[in-house]
Amino acid sequence: MTASVLVPSSLTREAEDKREATRKLGYVARAATVFRADRLVVFPDREGERGRFDGEFVDTVLRYATTPPYLRNEVWGMRDELEYAGILPPLRAVSRTGSESNDSGSSRQGIVTEVGPDQRVRVNCGLQHPISLNVPPSMELEEGERVTVRISSRRPVRAKLVDDSLPGIDVEWTDLEAALGREDAGVRIAASRFGAELTVGRLGTLAGRRERDGMTVAFGAPERGLPAILGMDEETVDALSRWDGVDGGGVEPTSDPGFDLWLNTVPDQGSDVVRTEEALFATLASLSLKE
Repeated sequence: MTASVLVPSSLTREAEDKREATRKLGYVARAATVFRADRLVVFPDREGERGRFDGEFVDTVLRYATTPPYLRNEVWGMRDELEYAGILPPLRAVSRTGSESNDSGSSRQGIVTEVGPDQRVRVNCGLQHPISLNVPPSMELEEGERVTVRISSRRPVRAKLVDDSLPGIDVEWTDLEAALGREDAGVRIAASRFGAELTVGRLGTLAGRRERDGMTVAFGAPERGLPAILGMDEETVDALSRWDGVDGGGVEPTSDPGFDLWLNTVPDQGSDVVRTEEALFATLASLSLKE
C-alpha cells in the first residue's frame, strides 16, 4: 500500500522570484512528508510553465528538500537552483521502521564515499564518521551511489547494507498517464474545485479502499487546475465528478483520463484561490482519516 502525490511542472508559475518559488516547493515537500507520502511525482505541464522556474527547477528543489540534511552537501554541492535552499522548512521525516530516524533498528539513507576491496565500501549515513560495511552479494555499488543502511545499534555501531528502496519520499519525474497507470496506484483522485464535494459518506468509502489499496492524488497549478492542464471543458469535468469510480455510482464517461474520481476537498472555500500547497494540506489531511 503506497501513497503518491502528483504535482505539475508548472507548480511555481506565479512565483515572483526564486525565493518565493523555493518557499512554495518547501511546503509541498513538507505536506507530503507530514502525511507520509511514499512518492512525490512531478508530471510535465510545459504549456503552463513560466519564466525561469520550470520543471527542472521544481524537480531539483523537491529532490534536494527530500534529501536527508546530512547528505545534502555531498549529493548536491553548489547549484544555482538551490540559492535559497536555506529557507526550506525542515522535514524531520520519521523512520518507517522506528519512531525516530536514528532509533535502533531504523533505516537511513547513506551515500557510498569509497569502494574498497573484498566487497566492502565506506558509507556516509549521518553518523559521526563514514562506516565500513560489507556489500551483499546481490548488490553492485559505485562511489556516489545512494544506499539504504539498517542500523541496529549506535554504540557500538552495528549496521548493514540492505537491498531495499531508499527511506523517505521518492521524488520522480513521470508523465501523468504513467503515474496513474502504476500497479500500486490505488484509488486515483483528481483534486479540483470542480470535483464532487468531499462528504462524510464519501470519505468513509474512500478510507476503506485507501487503507487497503493505497492512493494517488493529483493537483493542479496556480490559475491552471487539472482540467486546464488536461484540456478538459467544464461539461466533461462535471460528468467525471458525477461518475464515482470508487463505488461505481453514475454512468462512466468515455473521456475519463484515468482517475477514479474528481474531488473537491475544500468545499465552500472562503478565498477565490486555494494555493496548491494549501490544497495539499487540506486534501491529504482529510484523506488520512481512518474509518
